[in-house]
Amino acid sequence: MIRSILVDDEVSCTDILQWQLSKYCTQVEIVGIYNDTLEALNQITTIQPELVFLDIEMPGMNAFELLEKLKPIPFDIIFITAYNQFAVQAFKENAIDYLLKPIEKSDLVFAVDKVYKKQATNTTERIDALLKLFKVQLEANKRIALPTNNGISFIDVEQIVHCVSDNNYTFVHLANGSRVLITKTLKQIEESLITYPFYRVHQSHLVNLNHIIKFVKDQGGFLLMSDNSTITVARQRKEGLMELFSKL
Repeated sequence: MIRSILVDDEVSCTDILQWQLSKYCTQVEIVGIYNDTLEALNQITTIQPELVFLDIEMPGMNAFELLEKLKPIPFDIIFITAYNQFAVQAFKENAIDYLLKPIEKSDLVFAVDKVYKKQATNTTERIDALLKLFKVQLEANKRIALPTNNGISFIDVEQIVHCVSDNNYTFVHLANGSRVLITKTLKQIEESLITYPFYRVHQSHLVNLNHIIKFVKDQGGFLLMSDNSTITVARQRKEGLMELFSKL
């Protein structure tokens, strides 16, 4: 038996996967099911499973952030993902086991069989190689991978006009007038964009400096953005913003 843990923030997903494993993969013994990454982190260390079925994008901590805290990785991993073809190719090139949502029976059986036959090796090294490939390709394309409720959005950074906090979520407003709801806090988005020209002008607003049309001093100070939106600049943020303007 392969002692296994399921980690996915969506209860419906772990319920379905649990049923599929019990029906089609009887060599898998499920010793834990977690819908919260912090709980999963603590329990993985305690239970020490042989295999973890791991969703990639989850609120609070994604799969790679979780694995970083667990290195060296003493267990096999099968990622559960809704990634597009770009990311799937990255998995293939690094021999990483993955399952696309919705999970097909044949794919599940094949992935589990690989683990059962011990074909998966050097997990830590393969995860590091996968992360490196993601970073290189995303940097080359000046794109950022952001989690949504139904998968991952790969967004051109230059197309982001501003980001607005919505509790534990963030609305990313794009130059074409659309907006994308991201399952990360504004602080997490800000950290992801730290190498790009973005500035937090308010507790709830992160702006792309390249999309600022005008700074207006009236009404305490606000920005006119390229999408015609107006964004208030917090008093304590004005000095830092003016300093950035002087460098543009």
